[in-house]
Amino acid sequence: MSNMLATRFTGLEFVNPFVLASAPPTESKRKILKAFESGWGGVVTKTIGLHPVENVAGPKTIFQRTSEAKPYVSRTKRPETVSHSSWNWELISDQPLDLWLPDLEEIKTTYPDRMLIASIMAGADGLEEMANWQRLAIACVNAGCDALELNLSCPHMDRKDMGANIANDEDVIRSILKAVTSAVSVPIWVKLTPATSTLVDAAGAAYAAGASSISLCNTFPSLPLMDPETMKFEVEVDGLVTSGGLGGLAILHQALQRVCDISKAYPDRSISGIGGIRGFREAFNFIVHGAGNLQVCTAAMEEKGSGGVGVKLIQELKDDLTDYLQRKGFSSIEDFRGIARERIVEHAQVRRKSEAYNGGYTASAPLKAKAHA
Repeated sequence: MSNMLATRFTGLEFVNPFVLASAPPTESKRKILKAFESGWGGVVTKTIGLHPVENVAGPKTIFQRTSEAKPYVSRTKRPETVSHSSWNWELISDQPLDLWLPDLEEIKTTYPDRMLIASIMAGADGLEEMANWQRLAIACVNAGCDALELNLSCPHMDRKDMGANIANDEDVIRSILKAVTSAVSVPIWVKLTPATSTLVDAAGAAYAAGASSISLCNTFPSLPLMDPETMKFEVEVDGLVTSGGLGGLAILHQALQRVCDISKAYPDRSISGIGGIRGFREAFNFIVHGAGNLQVCTAAMEEKGSGGVGVKLIQELKDDLTDYLQRKGFSSIEDFRGIARERIVEHAQVRRKSEAYNGGYTASAPLKAKAHA
């Protein structure tokens, strides 16, 4: 099983392609150690920064459900419902770098065969912030991290020079990557926001500036729902709410679209797929669109009794992928990675009922006259 599931991604050897994403499941040494004990091939730590972090004075994450009988989406618990999505407005790790570093060393020493990726974030305003990126990168690599993931995608940072607020700026992307790649030599993954029409261009700028992989998709900017009976948002503080991030199954199809867009534009570059993976079928779809690595968050958090790290989930993912590879005669996920890519075409390339259809354009008068000649 280990040989069949083993994957090489951005030059790193993973015992399996399944990774816990940067989020509450990877917020502490205790959780990461439990995740590795359970069988995850890697983890991306909750984002580590240098600036002060203080979360909102209320719930940070909610899980929304729906059902056939009452098909509205709500966090309200009711019988016979299934998971729809997660919503959060949580900030990055509030654990300071100096406390993270000994934890990272212990984690890597305890599980040397598992890939430990540190998610890091600093600002984008001036040389001091570029130096902060370098300080974070050097410290995490010296503590044993195998790679870094640059968080340029968090959709609800309170600072305007961080997260998704800067992800569209190609100059900023290049500046940050220049700073980090000049300081360390490990693979650099760049986590971009999916909420932009210039995602492909941003990814291209990141690859050209030294990114080993693009991580897609972080949660989508969104708002929680308001209860029609109470006239309150399902999560709020003093009656107020702001933009947060939507994740889970609800973003699966949009995440696949973004991964496909990047994969088609840069078919020879690496992508770490994220967004709505609850089992093998979702993971399979990311792989066939070009992802060589799979990150999971919401499904792990929702698993009862696992401490939020998906103990049963990782076993199911490994077992189901192994079964599929054996049944199909594949030696690894590389045998089918990207096979959907060439079947995703422009709308005009899909066959129509009539061969004469020309995309809805009206024929010009000379063409009509010629047709009747």
